[in-house]
Amino acid sequence: MTGTRIVSMGHYQPGKVVTNDDIAKLVDTSDEWIQSRVGIRSRHIGDPTETVDEMATRAAENALANQDLLTAADIDLVVVATTTAVDRSPNTAARVAWKLGLKTPAVLDINVACSGFNHALAIADHTIRAGSATNAVVVGSERMSDATDWTDRTTCVLVGDGAGAVVLTASDEPKVGPVVWGSLPEMSSAVRIEGSPPRFAQEGQAVYRWATTKLPGIARQVCERAGLTPEDLGAVVLHQANLRIIEPVAQRLGAVNAIIAKDVVVSGNTSAASVPLALSKMAEQGEIPSGTPTLLLGFGGGLAYAGQVIVFP
Repeated sequence: MTGTRIVSMGHYQPGKVVTNDDIAKLVDTSDEWIQSRVGIRSRHIGDPTETVDEMATRAAENALANQDLLTAADIDLVVVATTTAVDRSPNTAARVAWKLGLKTPAVLDINVACSGFNHALAIADHTIRAGSATNAVVVGSERMSDATDWTDRTTCVLVGDGAGAVVLTASDEPKVGPVVWGSLPEMSSAVRIEGSPPRFAQEGQAVYRWATTKLPGIARQVCERAGLTPEDLGAVVLHQANLRIIEPVAQRLGAVNAIIAKDVVVSGNTSAASVPLALSKMAEQGEIPSGTPTLLLGFGGGLAYAGQVIVFP
């Protein structure tokens, strides 16, 4: 096999929905203030039973259920992107593999914060291309609520919990394009989760300036690596950080024929879960036709970024 393809997608979100009006009861803010600055109306917040590995498992189960090519027994690689897992060992991927009933899969956790899923997808793609695996489940899962200071209105208005997953398999025709990835070490503290207990903080204006000026160029590089132009794209799924970043980046990219994912409006910023979560919901709602070239691009903590173009299954 010379490549890989995504077979299916799945996602999971907690049932508890927290609106901007609910947030306004905690800090000095309002629905109008939040929507005008970040475009978020609501977010899902997990209860104590909805752990990172539990949400990851539910998303993976849904992804497996959304196709009939593979069973759980066929999966020989599990890669989970998360920056909010509490325990160091066993890692989240091992717990997901156990809950899925897998036999002897390789199990890897990836922590690259908001671009984690794109890094995980690239690693799974490379592993299958190298012949070290055949079928993978790739997941992004986060409980950002655990790392949030709910008295800090600059960050608590942003976050949400959830998970998204894809099933990836070997293919004789590459349908996951080459990854473009990198980081800016000098901006590594611009988005961070630090301390004990860990707390999410960021230099919002610095991230906004970088994203709106530099991300369109990185997105064009991803298209070039895939042998496409922005006009060829049928869908664009950026990390769901802030609607005021997503909209100008998509416009400056020039993806004039693409549907732009805006799940951030109802899900908030779910870090590594945001790209697969938005992608799965677009699939569920039938927004993207099969065969559509779709740009996936994550960016954030590190300051790291990664992106690839996939062919929508």
